[in-house]
Amino acid sequence: MLFRARLGTFLTFALAGLLMGVWVARMPALAGKFDTSESEIGIVVLVWGLGALVAMQGLRTVMARAGSRTMLRVALPLTAVSYVLVAVAPTYGLLLAAVALFGMAFGITDIAMNAQGTVVEQAYRRPIMNGMHAGWCVGAMSGGLFGVGTAAAGLGFTHAVLAAALLSLPAGLVLGRTFLPDPAAPPVSATGRRARLPIAIYLIGALAFIAFMTEGAIADWSGLLLHQELGATQAVAALGYPAFELAMLIGRLGGDRIRARVGTRRLLMGAGIGTAATMTLVVLAPGAPTAIAGFFLTGLVVCTVVPVTISLAGTAAPDRPGAAVAQVGAMGYGGLLLGPVLVGFLADATSLRAGVGVTIVLALLITLGARYVPLGGTVETAAHATEPAPAAGEALSGAAGRERVAA
Repeated sequence: MLFRARLGTFLTFALAGLLMGVWVARMPALAGKFDTSESEIGIVVLVWGLGALVAMQGLRTVMARAGSRTMLRVALPLTAVSYVLVAVAPTYGLLLAAVALFGMAFGITDIAMNAQGTVVEQAYRRPIMNGMHAGWCVGAMSGGLFGVGTAAAGLGFTHAVLAAALLSLPAGLVLGRTFLPDPAAPPVSATGRRARLPIAIYLIGALAFIAFMTEGAIADWSGLLLHQELGATQAVAALGYPAFELAMLIGRLGGDRIRARVGTRRLLMGAGIGTAATMTLVVLAPGAPTAIAGFFLTGLVVCTVVPVTISLAGTAAPDRPGAAVAQVGAMGYGGLLLGPVLVGFLADATSLRAGVGVTIVLALLITLGARYVPLGGTVETAAHATEPAPAAGEALSGAAGRERVAA
């Protein structure tokens, strides 16, 4: 039962990653289909992110009451249906409407599968969230390669996205049978209100905001950077995102062991420094091969940041993982929303290289934020005792529970 739930959640991450991989890899084809500028593509990404953010915030209470299992069983099929609408949208205006619906459905799927991941992680009593997010990488890499294949075959955006949507619908229905129920919701207080989420959740969410900003900017603009700035063909440009996701997969497969060995704080700080260094290589790349190599190296080091913030959210409020992950996810999607848009407008004002260069600054902010993010309730080995002394802000997480040690 537990293994089936872990496998089902892993495959759910993979399915979501597949849809996003196709979407990102064929972004140049989307721009060509509607003859849009960089800022107009930024608006498409903005609308998608707004849809996800509105759904996350608006349904946070529903998530807490219904649980991640119920939400996933509804959101997964709706995501596939909305993806069909994105594929067949005939005009830019209708595309924006379809993208908004897709963003809403995908946003609920995203926070629900992460909440389900924390439920499974707590059942295992050891870090496994990086492994769950490795499923996303498998799917995103597969979707990116699918995008490469369809581009090389001369297929447009519509046919590539439509095929992915039709494949994902039955898969989502089958996966709905594998999920675990969430922990029982906490009782309502005497005033009729549920207990507030601990402040630790909002501090973790701030780090998630920065991390999602960084990852989203890389994902959404890698193809256009390779195609427009470095002169790569659409097929070669589509390789940037799969290379990034392949590295993310490799890093996440070992991420839980590395976290247990070096500790959460050092892992996050190292990820920030490494991302700044590798994205500097991308921005200064003289050609597409160097930039693709830079995206690969970036994936190796940035890959653990988002899974760790989600894991921290679930353990900071173990009796309400759905609500906690929804809040952190919503804050993260705020960054996912802002990052690509910021890159787009900077690219219009200066160059796409300069726009993508904002990720270097964001990576350094991850390193800074890692010094203060609360670690209460995390599951690590005794190696965490070698971490630097807790920062003052870490005491705020005390109400969420002390760190515990697990094999």
